[in-house]
Amino acid sequence: MLGLIAGDGRTNVYRANALDPRSWSDEVKVGFKDRLRHFADPARDKWNRENYRHFDFDVLLTNPPFAGNIKESRILHQFELAKTEKGKWKKEVSRDVLFMERNLEFLRPGGRMAIVLPQGRFNNVTDDALRAFAGSHARVVAVVSLHVNTFKPHANIKTSILFLQKWNDDAKTGPLCKKVDDYPIFFARSEHPGKDNVGDYVHRIGEDNTPVLDEHGHLVVEHDLDDVAEAFAKW
Repeated sequence: MLGLIAGDGRTNVYRANALDPRSWSDEVKVGFKDRLRHFADPARDKWNRENYRHFDFDVLLTNPPFAGNIKESRILHQFELAKTEKGKWKKEVSRDVLFMERNLEFLRPGGRMAIVLPQGRFNNVTDDALRAFAGSHARVVAVVSLHVNTFKPHANIKTSILFLQKWNDDAKTGPLCKKVDDYPIFFARSEHPGKDNVGDYVHRIGEDNTPVLDEHGHLVVEHDLDDVAEAFAKW
């Protein structure tokens, strides 16, 4: 409503199941039509315009849902990550795994993405295929480990933010990000999430033992993400 009141009435906000474009309403398809990626191959371009799989977004920021697995075969059969090593379809796949593949489809070549994922996706041996898939499609730019209190009280799961840039060797299709086998990666760990163990905000206290206020008179949350961002910019 704020977007409608303060803007021009065109907020470009749509409600749809991103994993299943076949279920999209005509309103959503019309809204996303101009952002579909163009392919030189006429047959592939026609298929994409009928199936709404690949887009040309420059930047994608996402915190996908982790709870529950996708079991519907009509959705699973749209994803490579829903296959076993032998090429057979799995009976169920975690939502965030499918969102990794889907989000990469939304990016143009050279496009950038920040995605919040459960910490296990970075550590579990069983997620080797997911990490290999991500590395084959994009450069891992950075990994920022978040404090376990970050999303409390809504979620207690330990998470990290993964920053990717989609590989691209052709400057005509998007920002260059030439594929290489070895490259540096930025790593950081947030130790001050701005929340306590029950999820209540922790505010910054000044030298005079009074709460610190920002330029608008609001309480300042005690977190270190600004420090992480500054370190990343210097890196």
